[in-house]
Amino acid sequence: MHTQALIAMSGGVDSSVAAALMLAQGYECIGITLKLQPFAAGDADDAQSVASDLGIPHHIVDFSADFDRQVMQYFIKTYEQGETPNPCIVCNRYIKFGALMTQAQQLNCDCLATGHYARIAHDPVSKRFLLQKSVDAKKDQSYVLYCLSQEQLGRARFPLGELSKQQVRAIAEQKQFVNNAKAESQDICFVPDGDYAGFIESYTGKTWPPGDIIDLEGKTLGRHKGIIRYTIGQRRGLGVAVNTPLYVAAKSVANNTVTLGPDSSLYRKSLIARDINLIACARIDKQLRITVKTRYLQAEQPAIAEQTGEDELCITFDSPQRAITPGQAAVMYDGDIVIGGGTIM
Repeated sequence: MHTQALIAMSGGVDSSVAAALMLAQGYECIGITLKLQPFAAGDADDAQSVASDLGIPHHIVDFSADFDRQVMQYFIKTYEQGETPNPCIVCNRYIKFGALMTQAQQLNCDCLATGHYARIAHDPVSKRFLLQKSVDAKKDQSYVLYCLSQEQLGRARFPLGELSKQQVRAIAEQKQFVNNAKAESQDICFVPDGDYAGFIESYTGKTWPPGDIIDLEGKTLGRHKGIIRYTIGQRRGLGVAVNTPLYVAAKSVANNTVTLGPDSSLYRKSLIARDINLIACARIDKQLRITVKTRYLQAEQPAIAEQTGEDELCITFDSPQRAITPGQAAVMYDGDIVIGGGTIM
């Protein structure tokens, strides 16, 4: 009996090639495209076309209510709290490997395959599933997958993990997929124009009042246009005339203030993370030498991690790090292996 796999097909090149590779590995495949909001032009059609080329059934499932509740409302709430969220991580946790994993079980599929660039291994000693970086370092997406559980990793398949983007494109061209030259989407899918504040105001029907922009000593420098429009490390669009470059160093929702400081004020030696998820181990019992990313595109930085509570990590860096931002994720690595991570406080 063949193993059956559900393939998440977005209409892009990566998920299309993932489907082809799973077929080549002998899986019986079912393609599924999630309707999370109004489709971008051609996405569902492209997924349907590739599924037809591969000779596999294809379904479109409306997960827009789940996506709204779990991802979009989380995004808004996090900004309202003065933090800067990463909605892709939350989407992976609750939608792509949560609700969609449940869909796979309902369709009697043994596993769920996606077009993510990452790898999964099994450690025979700890008997835990491990999340590893992809072979293509430039495309590696392990950072946004750190939140996956052992059960989710056990049922997930990442067929692109051993390939480069160039190899994936070549497979799509060789198979003459309709989307083989399709550009990659870069922005948050529900804020394609990048205007986060505009999206939040449109969604909620609320406006955020202006308030004081202050310096590190509390002196008023000007007025901000609503606290949701600012994030730690921001320099552009501050509307303050000063002789030296200033950056957003802090925000206070309670006081409705944005604090500016010089570049030197953005550096921190340590952070606390909450809502933690550990993959390579069940708990960090002693100080652990690791490397850490505090943003998706950041280079890993050497640090010491210590678990200071059931749901709390303290990470101390070897050297101070710039613009550590509450709401973003701190993800810990040991070489290619993801130890785990959490949300920066």
